[in-house]
This record gives sequence, structure tokens and C-alpha cells, in this order.
Amino acid sequence: MHLPQIDFTATPLDGSHLAEVVDAARDLGFAALSANDHLTFPSPWADGLVLLAAAAARSGEMELVTSAALPVLRGARSFGAAMLTLERLAPGRVVAGVGPGSSRSDYALADVPWEERWTRFDAALGVLRAQLARHGSRAQVPLWVASWGSPAGIDRVARCGDGWLASAFHTTPSEFGRTRESLAQACHRLGRAEPPHALVTMWTWVTQDTRVAERVLASLLAPALARDPETLRGRVCVGPAETCAELLSEYAAQGCRRVHFWPVGDESRQLRRLAEDVLPHVVAAPPVSTG
Repeated sequence: MHLPQIDFTATPLDGSHLAEVVDAARDLGFAALSANDHLTFPSPWADGLVLLAAAAARSGEMELVTSAALPVLRGARSFGAAMLTLERLAPGRVVAGVGPGSSRSDYALADVPWEERWTRFDAALGVLRAQLARHGSRAQVPLWVASWGSPAGIDRVARCGDGWLASAFHTTPSEFGRTRESLAQACHRLGRAEPPHALVTMWTWVTQDTRVAERVLASLLAPALARDPETLRGRVCVGPAETCAELLSEYAAQGCRRVHFWPVGDESRQLRRLAEDVLPHVVAAPPVSTG
């Protein structure tokens, strides 16, 4: 699950709230905690690296994942040092997920030219691969690369990534399957096995009341993300439990094996609804053959 970072519902994010959410995810058997990254955001925003560090002591066996962090803006070596510190707090459970970022506002705040984001990101990946690969006798911190599925992005994941981060609200199950196939082929050409993946930013509000679901899409998510509600409808787990299970089953049929849910609020209750009303009804089909 994504940790709560956006103030959607005016619920204060303090230490007790974070502890409640982490405890719920751990006790319900979720596999990982993740946090996204922005320097600025239209709604109140909590820093992801700080949240992951604060959650580490209560996280049990869950992985701690950045999904995705911005090494171009944070500084590659500074971000790498933060990941190695987090690895000390949670040995063997840290995944450094990175991306170039998609917000011009973040780049403007950091005084970094938007037009240079890709060249700078490629340079940052080189620095991070060297920095995270070995730290004394400590285990490697895996470096996962975010891509929405462009040929250049998938080639970058194949060359540089220990894993792939896909974005739920930027894709569909069929698009995910085609992109996964392209990634497998690109890795095959390089003599590498297909890397693991995660579908992140799966916005979540499980409710049987379709009017409430529509309000969450149109009045909470769409304004916060600066999106038309139509671009979100049917792509995220907002709505009845059976609808959410159908969407996740479609992803499972395309070989998707990990989804990071991001509850829009009331996180502990939403995680329980996922665990009890949605996930037991997901049809986990065999992975699609990648040839």
C-alpha cells in the first residue's frame, strides 16, 4: 500500500495516524509500503522518504519502496545515501524505485530545466547503480525504474532496472500486458530475465454506494491530480468491491503480480475492505506467456 501523503479528507497525518495505517497493513498481510515523491503539490503533501523512515520500525516484514523518487531533483548521491540509510533500518527490505518526474512545478522549484530531465535521469541511474550495488558488506538495494510504457522507457528499464514500476492511472490491463511483453522481449535481446514489476498509484476507495464513488473521483481525485474524471474512471479501484475485483482480475490475466493500493482516506478501513471484500475474489490467472 501507498502511505498517506495527500490531505484528501482533512484527516491530520500525525504519528498516531501513520502508526495506525502501518499496523493495519502489516496485520492484514500486505507485502509492502510505498511512498511517492514531489517537491510541491496542489494539495498538502507529506514527504515520502520521511514517511518510509518513520514507518520502518513498525513495518514487520513488509518491503519499503519509493514509487517513484526523483533523484534528478533530490540529487542522485543524496537520494542514494538516504536509501542506504533506510536499508540499515530495514535490512533486505528496501527497493529504490525512481523516475524522472512528471511535474514541471517540481522542476521549476528545484531550478532544473524541464527539457534536461531525460539526460539527467539517465546520468542519475548510472550514479545510483554504482552507489546502491555495494555498501560495505550490506546487501544490494534493488533499483527499480518507472515507465509508463514508451519504447524508450521500456528500453531504459531493460538496461538499467532491477524491476519495473508501472502506473495504474496511466494504463489499462491490456496496455500493461503489451508493455510487459515488450519489456520481456527487450530483456531477452540483452540476455536478461524479465524483471519483477509493481503497478503503483492504484487509487482506492471501495464503496457499494456509486454516488460516493463518483464524488471521490470527481471531487477529490480529479482536482488533486489535475485530471478529467473520465481519465480515471475504470482505471482505479474506486467503486463497488466486485468492480474492483474485476479490474484486478484483468490485470492478473495479463501477468500482473503486485499492485500498490493508495486509499483516498480512511486507510485502515479501506485496507480491510480490500483484504476481506476484494482480494479474495480476484482471479489469479496464470502469467501470460512472454515467448
